[in-house]
Amino acid sequence: MSENITLPREDIIRWAREVEEYADTIYQKGEYHPGWLEVRDQRFAALVAAAEREACAKIADSQIENTAILLVNPGKSAAAWDIANAIRARGSK
Repeated sequence: MSENITLPREDIIRWAREVEEYADTIYQKGEYHPGWLEVRDQRFAALVAAAEREACAKIADSQIENTAILLVNPGKSAAAWDIANAIRARGSK
C-alpha cells in the first residue's frame, strides 16, 4: 500500500490568500511589521499540516473500509482504526 498524497493546487492558493487576510487582522493592513510574516507563515504551515494529517488518516480509513481485511485480519483493521484516530488527534494538541 503506497499512496501518493498531493495537496490540490487550488487549496494551496486559497490558503495563501486566507493566511494573508488572517495576518492583516493581527497587524494593520498596509503597514510593514516583521511579525506579519511570522504570523502568516505559521498559519499557512498549520493549514498544510492539518490537510496532510487528514489525507494520511483517510488512507488509514480506506484500510478500515476494506472488508477483506476485516475478515482475514481483524487486528490489522483495529490498527488502521487506531492509526487514523491518532493522526487526527495530533491536530488537537
